[in-house]
Amino acid sequence: MSPTTTRRRTSRLTSEGRRAGGGSYAFLVIILLMSVFPLLYAVQIASVTTDNMYGLGSFGKAQLSILAENLRKAFSELDFWRALLNTVLVSGICAIAVVFFSTLAGYAFAKLRFRGRGPLFLFIIGTMAIPTQLSVVPLYILMSKLGLYGKLPAVALPGLVTAFGVFWMTQYLEQSLPYELIEAARVDGCSMISTFFHVALPAARPAAAMLALFTFVSQWTQYYWPFLILGTNNKALLTVAAATLRGGHFTDYTLIMAGVMLTAFPLILLFFFAGKQLVAGIMAGAVKG
Repeated sequence: MSPTTTRRRTSRLTSEGRRAGGGSYAFLVIILLMSVFPLLYAVQIASVTTDNMYGLGSFGKAQLSILAENLRKAFSELDFWRALLNTVLVSGICAIAVVFFSTLAGYAFAKLRFRGRGPLFLFIIGTMAIPTQLSVVPLYILMSKLGLYGKLPAVALPGLVTAFGVFWMTQYLEQSLPYELIEAARVDGCSMISTFFHVALPAARPAAAMLALFTFVSQWTQYYWPFLILGTNNKALLTVAAATLRGGHFTDYTLIMAGVMLTAFPLILLFFFAGKQLVAGIMAGAVKG
């Protein structure tokens, strides 16, 4: 082995194994503050009265009592437990459906060869460039004709499969699932569907976990489509119910921010308890061997 090759390998190992510098940590701190600021601002507004809503002060017992009162009012007016159950149900169904259908389509695009595979995949990717607002009118008409206006299935049906999910799983399975495993399963007598469930689906778990989380959060925070299809006074979902906290002649922003806190709190708990498992899934998907 030549000295030049040894130096290249040594420099490569040094650059890959070095610790992050102060600039990297400073950048991460800035991103963290930018992410946390909206939630802290919501807590600040919900902790004061409407008279001094824009004043910044210390957080003491008086502010804590005001925050507790606003949270209590928002909790009762939101019909929180019913809205929470419906939101979890819709978000969970959409997450499971997106993972299953996207993995199935991704497996077909990544490992199967059929006529029109490339143009069809490009067409699916092209739909990602269409703004959501353009699809609202035909979706609204379709759901109304199906008799689903004001019902939860009308919120879940358009989100059962996404173009991003198909693209995500196609790219992952293209790199992480070798053809040798598929051929070995077919030699053992597995059908195409059995190969998908026993080979492709287990191999896609890390990417599927990420896709499920992204889909769940996306459906949880969705507002525009549920607001249109459920009606302005519907309290079936948390995001739509929070919009009903606005009064007809006066908007109490302290109460609205308390509703925002109640809407965001379950997601914060989800990331708190599932964060380690999520990172472990990402790292497992990144290791090849």
